Amino acid sequence: MIDNHSRHSKQPVGATHPLAHTNGRTPNDLRVVALAGGVGGAKLATGLQAVLSPGALSVIVNTGDDFEHWGLTICPDLDTVLYNLAGVNNPETGWGRADETFAVLRSMSLIGGEDWFRLGDADLAVHLRRSEWLRQGVSLTEVTDRLRRAFGVRSNILPMSDAPVRTLVHTDEGDLPFQHYFVGRRCEPCVIDISFVGAAEADLPDAAYTALLTADIIVFCPSNPYLSLDPILSVGEMRDLLSKLRAPKVAVAPIVGGKALKGPAAKIMREMGYPVTPVTIAAHFGDLLDGFVLDHEDEAAANHMGVPTLVTDTIMRDLESKARLAHAVLNFACSLTQPALPLSPHLHISDIAT
Repeated sequence: MIDNHSRHSKQPVGATHPLAHTNGRTPNDLRVVALAGGVGGAKLATGLQAVLSPGALSVIVNTGDDFEHWGLTICPDLDTVLYNLAGVNNPETGWGRADETFAVLRSMSLIGGEDWFRLGDADLAVHLRRSEWLRQGVSLTEVTDRLRRAFGVRSNILPMSDAPVRTLVHTDEGDLPFQHYFVGRRCEPCVIDISFVGAAEADLPDAAYTALLTADIIVFCPSNPYLSLDPILSVGEMRDLLSKLRAPKVAVAPIVGGKALKGPAAKIMREMGYPVTPVTIAAHFGDLLDGFVLDHEDEAAANHMGVPTLVTDTIMRDLESKARLAHAVLNFACSLTQPALPLSPHLHISDIAT
């Protein structure tokens, strides 16, 4: 496991400048909540963990992708965040385990079992343990925390709901459960609409609710806004709660130069008739946001975002760049709590990272 936080006085990875103060709190006890799903969210969560104190980060993760397979409960986004924060993820894909093997998958295929969803051997152990605990009546929040502790992750990983919420993709081929659209059909069908079955009846778990109430900063990670973040926002009173919280809420663009950094976000936007720009993403989240982070490639859009905007390098290639972006996002969010700081329509990182 990668451990990038020192207990001593050294700067955390990527922190070339000290974090600003916010709400009277010091950087050492800054509490941050990240809303995340998929590889993009997991990458930024890894950067946030690297620059924050142990336990200061809580990641509320999309569970709309969860499904039953081989008689097991599979939670792809929770596991992607878990593996990334533990430093055991596949570095090439961003999801799955490093050095994974697929002996069980091959054996399952030989006896006529479903093999369209690639479960690795080490990954399978997590699904077996999770499913065992869930059958015993343990909540998904508690199960996830047990797994977090087992992997030595120092940040909190929280499911958006303990009750099942399932993303249903309405396409030109009919209604498809998320994994059948995303993996089974490789995102090929044209998306007409998306709904979240069970979201209205679901409640935000107490741990996630408490994390939000006590957060100094809330970060919307560069996850797919429609498939990863909307499910989180659809749970119970989540959107209403976020609108009432005073902590600054900052989103990082998942679209750079008209392309999605990962996954089908740009394709879905085109199919649903939306311009593939960060402006569309900002408008989608509306008044939930207090700030937005753009890549240099989209600097021309900064004057049209409708909220204070930071322009910086948002491409996360390695741990250093993940931590550097996380540090810039946090400093930008801190600046939004200080009215005396004059905000131009958009900022460059050099304007606030001091």
